[in-house]
Amino acid sequence: MSTLSLEHLIQRPKTTTTSKSPLILLLHGYGSNEEDLFSFAPELPDNYFVISAKAPRPMQPSGNAWYTIHWDATDGKWSDDEEAIESRELIAKFIDEAVATYDLDAANVTLLGFSQGCILSYAVALTYPEKVKNIIGLSGYVNADITNAKTDLSAYSHLSVFSSHGSVDQVIPVTAARQIPAYLEKLGIAAKLNEYPVGHGVAPQNFYDLKDWLLKH
Repeated sequence: MSTLSLEHLIQRPKTTTTSKSPLILLLHGYGSNEEDLFSFAPELPDNYFVISAKAPRPMQPSGNAWYTIHWDATDGKWSDDEEAIESRELIAKFIDEAVATYDLDAANVTLLGFSQGCILSYAVALTYPEKVKNIIGLSGYVNADITNAKTDLSAYSHLSVFSSHGSVDQVIPVTAARQIPAYLEKLGIAAKLNEYPVGHGVAPQNFYDLKDWLLKH
């Protein structure tokens, strides 16, 4: 569907009640698309309305990105933080649009992001904590340069985080992810990093663990 700010796929809740459904918003990684994480949708808790969003920047020959990653001989590899901030704002706007369009529970929004989508999940939730209840951050890290963190830490009192990473990740080193708990603790957010013996991907045990965590949050 594409009438909102981001193209997206939806899976309606398998179980409904008289109250509004909670939302899980899936944010894919660099060079992927909205169909990637959507494969998780059938296995997520039945009461959630699942949306998988497509990043706005087309890549050649295929796939999409939330922001450009540059490579050059002098500076090596670096991310376009201005584009990342544009995507942060776009996702924040899209959350409001989705909640209104699909009549969802604005107080129960979970961001589930992988890699670049994980980095954006932290940026959105820490910049706009009033829009997000849970972060599930997979194989990414916190980029403080695209995050406008609050000085009033009470803004984060409701926020819960599940963070995981592959211990042999060849794309984003696990050392980057190991800095997440300390960063979040400075904001008053309790968090630990769950490590799995895999590369840049989501191990089956990782998925079972995040699903169990979600059922409790």
